[in-house]
Amino acid sequence: MIDLETLPHLPGCYLYLDADGKVLYVGKAKDLKKRVGNYFQKRDHDSKTESLIQAASSLDFIVTNNEVEALLLENTLIKKHWPRYNIKLKDSSRYACIHLTDEKLPRIRISRSRLGRGTFFGPFTSARERDYVFAVVRKTFQLRTCRRLPKRACLRYHFVACSGPCIGKITQIEYQEKVRRAETALKGNIADLIASLRKEMADSSARQEYERAKDLRDEIVALEGLQERQNMDRKRKFDQDILSYLVDEGNVYLMLFKVYKGTLEGKEDFVFAYNENFLEEFLVQYYSENEPPEELIVPEALEDSIEQFLSHVKGKSVKVTVPKQGEKKVLLELAKKNVEIGFFGDRKKVQALQEALKLPKLPNVIECFDVSHLSGTSMVGSMVQFRGGRPDKSNYRRFKIKSVEGIDDPASIAEVVRRRYTRLRDEEKELPDLIIIDGGVSQLSSAYQELRNLRVKVPVISIAKRAEEIYMTGLDKPLPIKKNDKASLFVQEIRDEAHRFAISYNRLLRQKAVISA
Repeated sequence: MIDLETLPHLPGCYLYLDADGKVLYVGKAKDLKKRVGNYFQKRDHDSKTESLIQAASSLDFIVTNNEVEALLLENTLIKKHWPRYNIKLKDSSRYACIHLTDEKLPRIRISRSRLGRGTFFGPFTSARERDYVFAVVRKTFQLRTCRRLPKRACLRYHFVACSGPCIGKITQIEYQEKVRRAETALKGNIADLIASLRKEMADSSARQEYERAKDLRDEIVALEGLQERQNMDRKRKFDQDILSYLVDEGNVYLMLFKVYKGTLEGKEDFVFAYNENFLEEFLVQYYSENEPPEELIVPEALEDSIEQFLSHVKGKSVKVTVPKQGEKKVLLELAKKNVEIGFFGDRKKVQALQEALKLPKLPNVIECFDVSHLSGTSMVGSMVQFRGGRPDKSNYRRFKIKSVEGIDDPASIAEVVRRRYTRLRDEEKELPDLIIIDGGVSQLSSAYQELRNLRVKVPVISIAKRAEEIYMTGLDKPLPIKKNDKASLFVQEIRDEAHRFAISYNRLLRQKAVISA
């Protein structure tokens, strides 16, 4: 029972809970009583808000001193509970971190989450920058990357890319010192580290330990290159962000453009389910992980608390602008045009697929599965995701087939489908609008049976390579769609991408096997 009488006329956060006490939604309010009361007085809610009201059994709230504190608390609570009805920024998960594990002989790896023991560095908003830092640190300090310690030296050791702690080529104390230096570099204290290494190099040279001095010199050169690159990035701070979006069929299609000295230099795309407070939620979530610009240009007025929040995060004043004319208005219009073209340029093929399959809703999110092997070995599965008609590589997934021996495509498809949707179901994450299986009737039947067992209700089709025939569950014959039809070509495009991704993973595993051997 939700009792509005207990709510004060004060700023804070409110939490809608279901019958089991699970958090469904977290929001912030300038006035808790007025904001929550509005949910029950207003009649023209969108479908998602109406669903939230129906699902909520109770309400909790936390009072704060002001709106900025409420925004900060809201972001903390969302990250803690991941409520079903708050927006989920798919892009924020792609900003992988660099992870130094907490093991006897720590290894360095790229991690998509902060789960596990050890130290995490990031997230990096640029995959290229993350990979560069990872490669420099890994190579400079010759850290291990293998999941399991091999019994003999791997190829990375022979390529002088690993110091070989697993086979005793370096003592544990010496290796831990390398890890400590790597951690110092990843924390950004490169200048201090270089100074320390210079002194150590001089001492080694004085003791006539010339090989040791040479190794230290190589570390210094690599770190100086990394330091120079980071200094250049710091000088190129973006001074404006431009935000534009469109709302369509219950989804928000949002782009954030980075402007440096009046020139558009980059953009980020986001797609998430609409709710009435989506813009505020997006800004709080995004800028809690990314430094705010000096100026944020938006298409509509925001509450003053957003500007105060951004200034608080940045540590100095941030200006939020809604331009009516001039150069900033031109940039905003350009951003809007990019949203229309970028998100909806591929809309026609998505609509064609909906019509061809007679789907009840637009298949905005499509997931496609394929399995691959080389000469009967290294059986792997892949899943690619298309969003709005375009590949969403941040949500691609790879699978090592664990429960199937030999070549059995239907059983392998069943395994990867089961693993994928068991996880999405258990974590209450977004399900796709359509599932595509690379294969014929047997692969389709295996996938469909797994979905039924999991009670996952998503339309599923398959496409057979030989004649590009498309099969749908419940039908004995392929659908009457010509292979050069727009809908069929779109399915072929998705299938080909899944096939490419599976083969690339297969090759990667074989390369790793060669290195380990």
